[in-house]
Amino acid sequence: MIGAGMGAMAAAARLAVAGRRVTVYERTDTHGGAVRRLERDGFGFDTGPGVLHLPAVWRDLFVKTGREPLESCVALTEVEPAVEHVLADGTTVRLPGGSRGGAVDALDAALGAGAGERWSEFLVRARRAWEVARRPLLEEPLTSAADPGPLARDPYPARRRPGLLRRRPPTLAEVARAELRDPRLVALLEGHVLAHGLDPRRAPASAAVLPYLEQTFGTWYVAGGMRALADAVYRRCLERGVEFRFGAEVSGVVVEGGRATGVESADGSRVAADTVVCGADPRSMYGGRGDGAEGGPGYATGRLTVLLALRGARPEGTAHRTVVHVSAPGEPARTVTVLRPDDPALVPDGDHEAVVLSMVVPPHRAGAGRPEGLAGTGARAWDGGPVDWTAPGAAERIADEALAAVDVTGPALGGRVLWREVRTPADTERETGAPGGAVPAPALAGAEGAFLRAANPTRTAGLYRAGGSAHPGGGLAHAGMSGALVAGLIVEGDDWRGSR
Repeated sequence: MIGAGMGAMAAAARLAVAGRRVTVYERTDTHGGAVRRLERDGFGFDTGPGVLHLPAVWRDLFVKTGREPLESCVALTEVEPAVEHVLADGTTVRLPGGSRGGAVDALDAALGAGAGERWSEFLVRARRAWEVARRPLLEEPLTSAADPGPLARDPYPARRRPGLLRRRPPTLAEVARAELRDPRLVALLEGHVLAHGLDPRRAPASAAVLPYLEQTFGTWYVAGGMRALADAVYRRCLERGVEFRFGAEVSGVVVEGGRATGVESADGSRVAADTVVCGADPRSMYGGRGDGAEGGPGYATGRLTVLLALRGARPEGTAHRTVVHVSAPGEPARTVTVLRPDDPALVPDGDHEAVVLSMVVPPHRAGAGRPEGLAGTGARAWDGGPVDWTAPGAAERIADEALAAVDVTGPALGGRVLWREVRTPADTERETGAPGGAVPAPALAGAEGAFLRAANPTRTAGLYRAGGSAHPGGGLAHAGMSGALVAGLIVEGDDWRGSR
């Protein structure tokens, strides 16, 4: 096993339970991939994902690898409200999780009568797309990104209206404008999709399943931060006999007679293996799809995060997650996500607060151009390619703008800052090895397979891919599913098509 990310560990635990001897080689000194934690002066921060969707994926892992359920290993609570949106015009909308009626009421109250029903009707169509795509997208392995099969077609049942292009399936942005009709509802939808690193102007309409899943299955938080989930998965692997070797960089896969027979370390030594699972992404994630077997859209985005250690207690009634929209209607979607968990484990005492700001930005490439301001950086994430995040002062300037944009909406966090740390895609690349510090998006059906990730089996027998850069893509739930799919292929054979 190459890499100790979440998808690789999910595969490792399942394979060990199936009787396989598993050794994980990780180039860094810790597990979890991008699911990391920064601790300083009694404060704790998630430096990767801060919330969890589809917790059933990880519940299934713990059930299948032992009798101890997930909730016995971590304290998992549903976030309520699921999210608060502050739109560019100052309108605030608090959306509950897991409640269609609650969402309708909240939208009607904030945006006017009828807004909730239009949103609900849109998510009903998203549910139909989910029902069509769910099994091939999440429960079956992808055997060839060059031949995506049913996933090439967009399952979203878009209503054809005058103005919608008929020569190709509409994008999510086109469907949103036609069906939601209120620019504020469109902004809500685009904010949901942008959080996954997807451009609504290019993403297929099937991206509507992402807000549907969030509203249907809720948003969840692990006490102590999401790193606690990575720790729990790591412990489960150890309990099942998985061996980890940290500080062990793998430089290549040994192939003999067309089959993977082991791995080669950076020091030149070789270790034999019957099967190799690559949980890391050795490829550049931007710039095209390579030989057609790699999969993935021709761009990827990173994340810039600002970790804020604040004086003063967290105000009563503060939303765990707030999305601040910084672009006007009709402009490319740009948002700043504010995470303010009510978790005493993350602060030195009740008179302090730990807050994380995050935004989608271009990936890193040394020597590329400097990042523009907050607004320009959002557009360049889709259209301008990588930037040099090590350019002096560039990241700090954008962090200042992000904090100012949030403070305009009312929290006034800037005046409470004890200290802050700004983390860019360059930091992500250094810590995880992900090219450019890019964060993979979930796979989507449609667009002739352009939004799929790399197939789970490779063209080399005995070599498989797991993790966010493999099918079914990025995000904690999708990475966990990739591990389950790869374990199934290895145990049941390459003709396995998922559990029935």
